[in-house]
Amino acid sequence: MPRPYLLAETNWKAVKATNFEVAVLPWAATEAHNYHLPYATDIIEGEAIAAEAGRIAWEAGEKVIILPCIPFGVNTGQTDITLDMNLMPSTQLAILRDLITVLNRQGIKKLVVFNSHGGNSFRTMLRELGVEFPDMLLVETNWFKTFDRYDYVEEGGDHACELETSLVLHLRPDLVLPLDQAGDGAERQPRIKAFKEGWVWRERPWSTITESTGTGDPRKSTAEKGKRFFKDVTEKFGQLFIDLARTDKEDFYE
Repeated sequence: MPRPYLLAETNWKAVKATNFEVAVLPWAATEAHNYHLPYATDIIEGEAIAAEAGRIAWEAGEKVIILPCIPFGVNTGQTDITLDMNLMPSTQLAILRDLITVLNRQGIKKLVVFNSHGGNSFRTMLRELGVEFPDMLLVETNWFKTFDRYDYVEEGGDHACELETSLVLHLRPDLVLPLDQAGDGAERQPRIKAFKEGWVWRERPWSTITESTGTGDPRKSTAEKGKRFFKDVTEKFGQLFIDLARTDKEDFYE
């Protein structure tokens, strides 16, 4: 059965009869994730979390539509890693502008950019587009920032790490190599203290900081850890989608 909250599965008959309140745009990346995870890791995660959250909102009576995932993201720090596909931020801005134009014209005035890749950053784009489209409510989310990872796993890292590997083991175990084939996720740190403290930034050149393209040791990952995280994160986003659908943009603040 088609899921009516997924644009890729629904049909014009259903869409024509529905007044959608919120559109959700998953935006991921196609890139290497250590040796053991698929290039589509960010896509798999973003699509699955957004879809389940959409189901929760839909079953609560809210008309939320999950748009097809954009599979390419900003990978400017990985230009020498074969088939890590890159969209420049300026390209992302152009794509967003075109899609927001469609939604605005058709009366769907709330958009959630559902980010599933750490190299993407939409906040400055949404500031600019908010001036161009003052009737729109434009929201950025990052599902990987919703919880403290140490509530679910033992090891840190932020790319093909224990948390991310556990999530893919839950969602698509058929695409995960045995964990004894994974790199240890060791990451070289900057020599300058300020960068380690997080208040100074430069883009990480991935082939310089890690041999495997992963950061964080994934070898304690389990599907059970991923299942628990998936349940919590989808419930959290399901409630967010419900709240956005029920909140008037002009009466947003208490």
